[in-house]
Amino acid sequence: MATRLFTASALLALMVGGVGAQDGRALLQAVAKNIGADSVTTIQISGTGWNAAPGQSYSPADDWPRFEVTSYTKAIDFNARFSREQITRRQGNYAPRGGGGTPIQGEQRLDFLVNGNVAWNMQGTTSQPIVRGYLDGVPVAELRQLDIILTPHGFVKAALAQGANPTAVTSMPRGRQVTNVSITALGKYRVTATINDRNEIEFVQTRVANPVFGDMLYETRYGPYKQFGAVKFPSVIHHHQGDDRLNPGHNTMDIQVSAVQANAPVQVVAAPDAVKAPAPPLSRVESQKLAEGVWYIGGGSHNSMAVEFRDFVAVVEGPLNEERGLAVIAETYRLAPKKPIRYLVNTHHHFDHSGGMRPFVAEGAAIVTHQMNREFYEKVHFSPAPRTLQPDRLFLVNPDQVRDPVFELVNQKYVISDGTRALDVYPVQGLNHAGTMLIAYLPRERIVVNADLYSPPAQGAPLPTPNPNMRALQQTIQRLRLDVTQHVPIHGRVGTHDEFMKIVGQPATN
Repeated sequence: MATRLFTASALLALMVGGVGAQDGRALLQAVAKNIGADSVTTIQISGTGWNAAPGQSYSPADDWPRFEVTSYTKAIDFNARFSREQITRRQGNYAPRGGGGTPIQGEQRLDFLVNGNVAWNMQGTTSQPIVRGYLDGVPVAELRQLDIILTPHGFVKAALAQGANPTAVTSMPRGRQVTNVSITALGKYRVTATINDRNEIEFVQTRVANPVFGDMLYETRYGPYKQFGAVKFPSVIHHHQGDDRLNPGHNTMDIQVSAVQANAPVQVVAAPDAVKAPAPPLSRVESQKLAEGVWYIGGGSHNSMAVEFRDFVAVVEGPLNEERGLAVIAETYRLAPKKPIRYLVNTHHHFDHSGGMRPFVAEGAAIVTHQMNREFYEKVHFSPAPRTLQPDRLFLVNPDQVRDPVFELVNQKYVISDGTRALDVYPVQGLNHAGTMLIAYLPRERIVVNADLYSPPAQGAPLPTPNPNMRALQQTIQRLRLDVTQHVPIHGRVGTHDEFMKIVGQPATN
């Protein structure tokens, strides 16, 4: 009986299990012939739809905020490893809630390029180097090269290239036979395409390192194929950054394809010298003493503030990723030696403001955050799940040293104090940018810290027109009757309250 059971199991495995690498190549050749990938050197895709701002949801229970895409084009030269993606978008009918530029005023044009190992953006006719942020941990050039490989034709070409060694596994999920073909791309990313019985690629996925999600699902799904001249191509492109089994934030783009041109001339743009220089390291810090035992820690796109108490230190904001978080920790220990960092105040859940929190937890700090963040932080941000692509300090620390993160949740007010100095933390009401927004306030020093609400203009620059975020900060200060002399922004320079009041005293914009 045991032998018969074993034999049946073995037969089942042969029926729905793996087929060899050689069979994988044969399948890929059939796919290439079916969709025209074997004769394509360039491809240009056009359409309309929507895209989103990953990591910038209104709350952890929401998907990424969306924008209407009125024009989408992507041109790829496979041999040159070049692509250019151009997007025109507007707010459209999507709710103006969340970050990432929400709400867009008028139309916005995005222009993303990659040539080999160099990625850059264009603003009109001006080339711009990449500003690091949400996807820190993945070089942007690698990400854009992955986007080429995640196209149906790009995957087939990469998988049939010499030395690719594709592997294939056939299965029948929900009673429908598909074959998953996997390759290693760019020397380190496992990329898998799901191929149906019509020799069409339905989706291509991989995983990339992300400071919040860890090994983050990065995939593109493809809708019904249509014939576009000499090639077949999906009529729908849908992109995910994140897994909906972990969090609602995952839908990044949806394009209804209207035209595809194969082998049309693509202008391959050489990378300008100005964008080839490496970005400044996130570990660069520049500190400024604001008061006795209070320091502004800048030096990059996102700032922090360290506050020294009698027996410990509190830090406001652990932004971006582990590299930046570790830099802020090291600078805090230099400024206040031999005192543990007991608290980290997190202004809100947006990934560029929370991506550097994990090393603080590894140091034993409690996270002071909005009460709405707890479930997301417990289940996703600080999950003990493996982080194989970019192991960080919290993942590697002995669990006997740091078992679980400690949360201090803010509802109306939270106070950090040693009996002499106090740091008050308050929620911001009536804000569309983030439902989890907090500000920090030092009553004795009359300093307020904010993220994304107000950044003082550059010295000598004209006063900006007040926007709803500035108004929300103004109303919070008035409602709480805070006596403020200095504004410390997470973005930008330190400013005075008089300067802030001059700005918000002007007529408002939408």
